[in-house]
Amino acid sequence: MICPSCGHDNVPGNETCGNCQQSLTTLDLPAAGSRVEKSLMNDQVNVLPPKPVVTVRPETTIRRTIALMLEKDVGAILVVDDAGKMLGIFSERDLLTRVAGLSDHPLDQSVGQFMTPRPTAVHQHDTLNYVLHKMDGGGHRHVPVLDDGRPTSVISVRDMLRHILKLCKDHG
Repeated sequence: MICPSCGHDNVPGNETCGNCQQSLTTLDLPAAGSRVEKSLMNDQVNVLPPKPVVTVRPETTIRRTIALMLEKDVGAILVVDDAGKMLGIFSERDLLTRVAGLSDHPLDQSVGQFMTPRPTAVHQHDTLNYVLHKMDGGGHRHVPVLDDGRPTSVISVRDMLRHILKLCKDHG
């Protein structure tokens, strides 16, 4: 990388110029090559259409939670306290890995026993790229969006895919 201050040819990846010690970090920022990349890098969570949050209390039974997931056609339900602050998430994956196969009547037990506590969450002003990074890195298909600890929505992999497909379709 050529230093804009002194013209020294630096080794790629250097954070400072080997000659004048000028910072080179601002020169090595990724650039969007397409409309999709630009959206992922710059657009915030709030560009996605909001979906109502489906919540339950920790003492809600697994049976009622499953019924609510089916009724609302969601793959994850957020578990909240009396003040509406998120305690955890209960997803289809939790149902399969934590509940299925138990012999002692798990459907009548509380969702609080089987939820994933303190799940990865994002905020309205986080970029879509950040959300995808959190989903991919953690293996999550649903990520809650929080405002002051309270859920405002849930972003699913399907929501992200629809957004990307819409960008591709609109662009031709």
